[in-house]
Amino acid sequence: MNSRERVLAAIERKPVDRVPTDMWATKELENKLLGHFGADANVQDILHVDGFSSVEPSYVGPPLPAVPEGEDIDFWGVRRRRVEYATGAYSEIYHSPLQEAKTIEDLERYNWPTADWFDCSNMRAAAQEARKEKVLMCGYMAPFYAHNYLRGLEQSLIDPLLDSELTHHFLDRLCDFIYEHHRRMFEACEGLIDVAQVTDDYGSQTGPLISLHVFREFYKPHLQRFIRLCKDFGIKVFHHDDGSMRAFLPDLVEMGIDILNPIQWICPGMDMVELKSEFGDRISFHGAVENQRILPFGTPEEVRAEVRHCIDAFASDGTGYILAPCHNIQANTPVENVIAMYEEAHQYGRF
Repeated sequence: MNSRERVLAAIERKPVDRVPTDMWATKELENKLLGHFGADANVQDILHVDGFSSVEPSYVGPPLPAVPEGEDIDFWGVRRRRVEYATGAYSEIYHSPLQEAKTIEDLERYNWPTADWFDCSNMRAAAQEARKEKVLMCGYMAPFYAHNYLRGLEQSLIDPLLDSELTHHFLDRLCDFIYEHHRRMFEACEGLIDVAQVTDDYGSQTGPLISLHVFREFYKPHLQRFIRLCKDFGIKVFHHDDGSMRAFLPDLVEMGIDILNPIQWICPGMDMVELKSEFGDRISFHGAVENQRILPFGTPEEVRAEVRHCIDAFASDGTGYILAPCHNIQANTPVENVIAMYEEAHQYGRF
């Protein structure tokens, strides 16, 4: 099987020749791998990473304001600045454009983006090329996450509790744009897109960030609308949800997600064997290789044991699993551990 055939088969829970793999990594880690293998090396090919390809439209909306060096601004008006950590650099949000909005009138004064700000005319040709060898992913629909960065994390968490009318109006405005933006992309690439993300982050390290009641009233209807849009175009739904998010999973599976990522199995409720047993006949799994302790701080043999642990749990029936780290591989991860991860997956994951 080639990479495209292997990943599609795993998503559809059909037989595979080996467990397919994917790689998510920080830029610093990617540079470490190039330093090891050579500047011109195709690291993913060397490590037998199947992966995904992607396409996106061109931004043609209003010119973005100039920002100081080390900062950036997106079309939402969210401002980020580069912050250096011991393990690498991240662009951290320091300005959320709707954080101070108190009324619906405040929300209406905001310059909401429209689908007209994006040109999809070149997407089809790019998609035809991108899907030749890889499964093609396009789109990112995440209402809770967008709520977080447009209103600020703390404000977004208390919005539904303090002002339900304002929150519903905000989410309607937000999600109407997201829906139309993706509808146009899907139309431009009709018949070519394999997977789209309808995703969010409801879990923390120890439990849910929001209640199931808040999820069902405020976010679930929008997620369901996005999932139906994907299904109308024959697109599989990839759902990313960090941390302890088990409480939401029955709803999400019933709504029609096809792939669950990243499965942080060290968090409460995220036991891999239990998830496979309860949901493995309806969804496939992506991720799971432990990335807080084992990948950065374990030995190569401990990494290999972790790979076997994940394959035994999620590919117990010979399919339904794409092995990957449970988040971006961080800059402090030894190259030897990355190599051990993908070598073991390539060897042990054969059927």
